[in-house]
Amino acid sequence: MCGICGVYNLGSIAERHRRLVATMNNALHHRGPDGDGVYSDESVVLGHRRLSIIDLSGGDQPIFNEDESIAIVFNGEIYNYRELRKELLGKGHRFRTHSDTEVIVHLYEEKGVECVQDLNGMFAFALWDKNRRRLFIARDRFGEKPLYYHFNPGSNSHSSGSELIFASELKAVVKDGRINLDVDVSALDDYLAYGYVPAPKSIYQSVKKLPPAHYMVLENNQLDIHRYWSPAITSDVHPMDAGDAMERLRELMLDAINIRLRSDVPVGAFLSGGIDSSLIVALSAAQYGGKLTTFSVGFSERDFDELSYAKLVAERYQTDHHEIMLKDIDSTLFPRLVEHFDEPFADPSAVPTYYVTQEAARHLKVCLSGDAGDELFCGYGRYRPQLAEQKLKTIPESIRRPLFNGAANILPDQIPGKGLLRRAAASDCVHWQRTVGVFDSFERLNLWRREFDTVVDRGAWLLEPYFRGDISLTSQRMLADQNTYLSEDILVKVDRNSMWHSLEVRVPLLDHRLAELANEMPLRLKYAGEVQKYPLKHLLKGLVPDELLTRKKSGFGMPIKYWLKDRLYEYSKELLASQSTLSREFFDADKLSGLVEANRSGQRDLSRRLWTLMWFEQWMRNEKTTMLNEK
Repeated sequence: MCGICGVYNLGSIAERHRRLVATMNNALHHRGPDGDGVYSDESVVLGHRRLSIIDLSGGDQPIFNEDESIAIVFNGEIYNYRELRKELLGKGHRFRTHSDTEVIVHLYEEKGVECVQDLNGMFAFALWDKNRRRLFIARDRFGEKPLYYHFNPGSNSHSSGSELIFASELKAVVKDGRINLDVDVSALDDYLAYGYVPAPKSIYQSVKKLPPAHYMVLENNQLDIHRYWSPAITSDVHPMDAGDAMERLRELMLDAINIRLRSDVPVGAFLSGGIDSSLIVALSAAQYGGKLTTFSVGFSERDFDELSYAKLVAERYQTDHHEIMLKDIDSTLFPRLVEHFDEPFADPSAVPTYYVTQEAARHLKVCLSGDAGDELFCGYGRYRPQLAEQKLKTIPESIRRPLFNGAANILPDQIPGKGLLRRAAASDCVHWQRTVGVFDSFERLNLWRREFDTVVDRGAWLLEPYFRGDISLTSQRMLADQNTYLSEDILVKVDRNSMWHSLEVRVPLLDHRLAELANEMPLRLKYAGEVQKYPLKHLLKGLVPDELLTRKKSGFGMPIKYWLKDRLYEYSKELLASQSTLSREFFDADKLSGLVEANRSGQRDLSRRLWTLMWFEQWMRNEKTTMLNEK
């Protein structure tokens, strides 16, 4: 687990490029405080920050092949590296280290860019093939590890050829002061719609993200980007035997956990008290060589607190258990959190994730997490169309859309039920955006200043690819979340917070073999007898008290709906309804202040919308401060 950065310049590497990579590397210190390394030749500079997890004494990067014609900087873990290493040794490759990173180098020698197909892990890496003058950059299947880049194609001549600047985090890329930092207003509209900026966009026009399960090749002055894998649900009615499916799932779960326990440092686990993390802890405790250390976070508000359930599991498996109770948010944390995430990011659970990763990092370097169970095994209640929704959808679309949209337009924003009418009027794809998103297109049109009307996405471009084909609406929704919400929200939240504290987080349920099995399972197994996440609950039965299996699901969130009405009210008002509000550059000032007061009145819960706008406002203030400091 590390940070990577680099510069490619087809013309020639100059001293300024080397200085830039050194500066970028320093900006990523938190991702790898145990060491750093740099490689440079006439066309490329590669930088690396190291968090030592495997091969503590011999895994420094960059790492090379036998004749040093190939160099790599790598962020992440390859969990099946022992098996791959054995195969490669049998083919005559010679290894200098025992690290998982070196496996990629030799696998590339065997298979070229197709080597990514054999990797079971989380990764973002940059590999320089000196003989071919090829830069090869890849990202893992679900996007656990990030990769930002700025590309200037230059001209076709070698004297002023392509230049690529890349890094694990946006803060490192923008260390190049020549990059234009104008806000991408279409990305900002996406942020308002979803609560995050989805790949390949970033908040800046001139910087992009390499999407999950993609690789890029920069060769012969040409940048090509390819997708090498995608989660796919092709049918809801596979003729799969339930017993065989559960046994295969159990075997894969045990193996996914076992290979993620490989480490030369102690490993712990997050324990929320929910199904996913409880299963990870139960199965890990049986395989781990020592006493497992677990971490939980709770709130004084009972609706959001699950500590009692987590404690039941910790006691059952005699873990070294640590609890963090949040009664308030540190007023100094919010600006620092916004600054560290680099881009607007509106998931309030980033706050408890900050605290639990901070606590875990005080004790160890590696933690297992239960993320992805909901998206793979039908864990969210919202996946199943509600009865009211189904009834409304029976009305012909030609009548339903104008009728319900017209009624919604008449109702004031604070009236409950307005959102239901708009969702009922929409297509399945747009309906899902309005269900899982923050602001729908009507609300965004109302919020933006009039000169930005053309920016608003009236549909849902991000979700459209997943609402097609011969699968159920439930499966379409799950597939959309696997490709968007999971990668762009859940995993971003975990990566930025954990790496802020130099902590590695491993996610067994994101083993691609498990994901492929889950997506092959017929819906009747994932939602058996109206039981959500039935396969995981089946595995967990007998391993934890029955009350954990039957209790109502709670999300891992933060009680902002309470806090924004009292303890954070004045803070939200100062951010969004004062003369200092910078986001008035984009949004209607009256609408901003109106949302603050409408939320406090209690007629409608607008807390998620307020939090989204507060984060962007704080982001703008941080940007202004940074620019002033650099002058």
